[in-house]
Amino acid sequence: MNAPLRAVHSRKVSTKIEHEINRMDHTPLYGYTTLVTRGHISIAAFNQLAKEYPHPEAFEKSLVQAGISIQQIGEALSSHYGIEYFQFDPASHERPSEMLGSVKRSFFETSMWLPHSGSPAGKKVKVVCTDYQTAKSSHPNPTAIYNKVVWLVTTANEYKQYLEWLFTQEAQVSILPDDDSHIDEILSKLDVDEEDDILSGDVPGISEIEDNEVVKLVNKTILDAYRRGISDIHIEPIYRAGRKSTILVRFRLDGALVRYAEFPYRLRYAIVARIKVQANLDISERRLPQDGKIKMKAGTKEFELRVATCSTAGGKGGEDVVMRILASSKSLPLEKMGFSAQNLETLKTEVAKPYGLFFVCGPTGSGKTTTLHSVLGHLNNEDTKILTAEDPVEITQEGLRQVQTNPKAGLTFAMVMRSFLRQDPDIIMVGEMRDQETIKIGIEASLTGHLVLSTLHTNSAAESIIRLLDMGVDPFNFADALLGVLAQRLGRTLCKDCKEIKPATKEEIESLVHEYCYELKALPEFKQNYGEAAKKVFSHWAKEFGEDGKIMLAHPRKVGCKVCGGTGFKGRVGLHELLVGTDLVKAAIQKGARPAEIMTIAMGEGMRTLKQDGIEKVIQGMTTIGEIRKVCIK
Repeated sequence: MNAPLRAVHSRKVSTKIEHEINRMDHTPLYGYTTLVTRGHISIAAFNQLAKEYPHPEAFEKSLVQAGISIQQIGEALSSHYGIEYFQFDPASHERPSEMLGSVKRSFFETSMWLPHSGSPAGKKVKVVCTDYQTAKSSHPNPTAIYNKVVWLVTTANEYKQYLEWLFTQEAQVSILPDDDSHIDEILSKLDVDEEDDILSGDVPGISEIEDNEVVKLVNKTILDAYRRGISDIHIEPIYRAGRKSTILVRFRLDGALVRYAEFPYRLRYAIVARIKVQANLDISERRLPQDGKIKMKAGTKEFELRVATCSTAGGKGGEDVVMRILASSKSLPLEKMGFSAQNLETLKTEVAKPYGLFFVCGPTGSGKTTTLHSVLGHLNNEDTKILTAEDPVEITQEGLRQVQTNPKAGLTFAMVMRSFLRQDPDIIMVGEMRDQETIKIGIEASLTGHLVLSTLHTNSAAESIIRLLDMGVDPFNFADALLGVLAQRLGRTLCKDCKEIKPATKEEIESLVHEYCYELKALPEFKQNYGEAAKKVFSHWAKEFGEDGKIMLAHPRKVGCKVCGGTGFKGRVGLHELLVGTDLVKAAIQKGARPAEIMTIAMGEGMRTLKQDGIEKVIQGMTTIGEIRKVCIK
């Protein structure tokens, strides 16, 4: 086909497209027709999708599945209406609090526009819409409320996300401690039938998220957990064939799971969808695990929830949700951390040294970060420059320069550590040494005149050393840098209001002495004369902790009391194992000794194991031997 004929053909095609598009005038999808003229989709494919998905939200999703991006759709709407495209990104957008004021969500649900930025008292405000022609003639109209309006257009899906984000932020702020409604009152208003599901399809509908009572249910659960000092909220849909299914909600209190409430099974999608929206997760994805964060506010106190979802099998399926509460707090004095007199004195001596490497190790939730911040609080003064790298920053202290890592943006612990060395610090605290690069930088920093503190996920002090060596750390540099390793656990403490104190029986004393001495079985003096060594242990206990030479033991009351919720336990106490980097320990590290040998050397120099420290706290009436055994497993 020659050039003149191609031009004629092109004009005919263009005329045909314009004719087809003009036929769609005044339909909800008319604004999307610029996609055709821009060549993103053919008129035939456009018409087919428009016929199958006549509503903007569903139509946009079909376009995305056809390979057209949300940004291209937004730019096409912008070109059609001749106004700027608003691309929603919660991370880079601030909530327009002044424009929202105390206006209810229901107002904006019918207005066809949303506030973007600006001040009502100012000369210019920006508002967001999906259909400019319809929105500018809607009632209420922003031009009747604000002085000068600049319109922005966005996609239907981004509009929904933005609306939810605006009032999710509002919902977070409105979770106030003076809300005394009971969880049963909220459940009674739902009036649900267990035989039916809220959803008829596979993907949660927007009505679930907007359901006022579901929002209250989720907020009330979070608020109750925060009030009670809960560390984790577990939401678990349980399907029972032929029996009543339910959603079990449990709280982790002082390390143990306790039942909080049961929600109707048919709300399983609605509750999870609500949490996902708050955490900026994909509500349509129910097969893959997702992680996110929710920032909350109870009165004047802010806290954060770390959210993790996981699809579970069985019956009609569903998703489990675990939310960890990360409440901002202040550091505790070292004297209130439950250290024995010997461990406290040794710890203060080691961390007072001008340079070196000190670790706190233990499983997740054992209080490692709390202990490190107590150490930093002890060292914090005007003469000292302290830098910390954490994920997240849970405890804040005046005088500390604290950095929160962001792996997605490339801000890893290793990168932060490298930048710290150019900031002239005296003390560096790293939230966790996860990789060889971070550990290598930490050792180099400790050898060049810095005190470096960090945590490790290991079981004992000696195992921490071997873990680092197995990761490729040079044993000679590491041994030179090491000040000490503190292994830590948390055990439940007996409720002070209802515990019962009784003289220990002969059998109880013998059992405790045997368990204490078993930890020392590798020492030569215990092998040679076990009986004499056991007598020395008992004499020490009677002198240090006894009453008139008698050992007293505390027991939980079976029925408990109101203070402890009937459990007999309230709060937790730290159990510690402090291994100091002495000359003998460093020599053992350099020659590649295994954990058992390092432990024997450390115990010969006076170190108490986790279980020994726990047994002494049993004798002091803080807890029971059963609680110690739970967390000090050999």
